[in-house]
Amino acid sequence: MKAFRLLALGDIVGPRGAEYVAKTLWRIRKKYGVNAVAVNAENCAEPNGIDRESAELLLANGADVITTGNHVWRKSSIFSYLDDENRILRPLNYPDSNPGHGDCIIDADGVRILFMNVLGEAFMEACGSPFEAVERSLARNEGKYDFAVLDIHAEATGEKKAIAYSFADKVSVIYGTHTHVQTADAQIIDSSCGYITDLGMCGATDSILGVKKEAVIHKLRTKMMAKFDFAEGDIECQGAIFDINTDTWKAFNTKNIKYSGDIQ
Repeated sequence: MKAFRLLALGDIVGPRGAEYVAKTLWRIRKKYGVNAVAVNAENCAEPNGIDRESAELLLANGADVITTGNHVWRKSSIFSYLDDENRILRPLNYPDSNPGHGDCIIDADGVRILFMNVLGEAFMEACGSPFEAVERSLARNEGKYDFAVLDIHAEATGEKKAIAYSFADKVSVIYGTHTHVQTADAQIIDSSCGYITDLGMCGATDSILGVKKEAVIHKLRTKMMAKFDFAEGDIECQGAIFDINTDTWKAFNTKNIKYSGDIQ
């Protein structure tokens, strides 16, 4: 049996997070024998959102696809780039009239991979149905790819699992992003789909979700506005590795990954 290995990294927080990922990603790919990499980078720019410079840095240094989420519109300067660069995705279930696109097919080591990105509805801003968006993408791209990958950018764990179980027979890799907290439930669903509820984040370890602790605590204690500056200190990257059987295009192994510091 031949295997294809995908690495997915959780939300990259701030320019320092993006710089660290760019610095270490090719070494991580080599260390773990990774064939393709997807990263969520909706928070990689200052003070929020994603910009062209950060996206180009990541794509030039080992990322094959960039997914995003509800912060993708924070910088209007990214809008035209979303139209031009098919490897950066905004959620599929935003209106079709919005800039960019929510899916793409890339070739990695001769394997055609369909990547999809959707936004959850529970406790998030109003958007179209993620279920219907995935169904439309799978139908539109039928016959054009070998296996599919889905990033569910959502708040509610139950919603992520509901979407995952709905498409486990059609999508080989499904993972959640957005909460910045890595979950401990890496698993294979229905003997075919690699799944984890949240990949975690690539950001400062000594922080609250990548933000300076004092600002978050102040806001929660006083209910007053606070500027959420990105935290300083050592960066930790969190994500998951998914192994795909190239005979069946089903996932057979999923495991969490965390790394920091200098990678040998």
